[in-house]
Amino acid sequence: MANFKEDIALCKAFISDVDGVMTDGGIMPIDGGKDFLRQYNAKDGYAIAYAVRRGYKVCVISGGYGELLESRLQRLGVTKAYLGCMNKIEAMEEFFSEYKLDSATTIYMGDDIPDLECMARVGIPVCPADACAEVQEAARYVSEFKGGRGAVRDIIEQTLRAQDEWAKDCMGVIGVASR
Repeated sequence: MANFKEDIALCKAFISDVDGVMTDGGIMPIDGGKDFLRQYNAKDGYAIAYAVRRGYKVCVISGGYGELLESRLQRLGVTKAYLGCMNKIEAMEEFFSEYKLDSATTIYMGDDIPDLECMARVGIPVCPADACAEVQEAARYVSEFKGGRGAVRDIIEQTLRAQDEWAKDCMGVIGVASR
């Protein structure tokens, strides 16, 4: 294993949890508990969509679920999403197999105990600043940003910069050029 900057320069895929990583962890049940309102960071979303556009595989594995979440991930172009997932390691292994990915060149961002097994399996485990202590100990990199406050953007931007893939176009999330 090389140093962190050398390893992210080889990254081909990103895997992330949702609640506590892409959000601050707060959820508000709606529709009798069938769905949830979550607040997302627009810059995190842009970075996800940008990584997908640049050819990276992006996977979300979460115990969370709901049509609103599914819709958000589809709009961002997420390669694969496992929602309502209670066996994250199995989902991750399926993702690796389906897309012929090497776990050593994959980043996994998690924030809590259910993420530890997946973090141990990838070459580049990372977490937001407010992840639980056990996850911070397992991470090779702890973002200075909290979940839902730019942590996802932080790791994606660093990775793409290391590969000279950042800021190569000015397209928006839905593929409309900026003016």
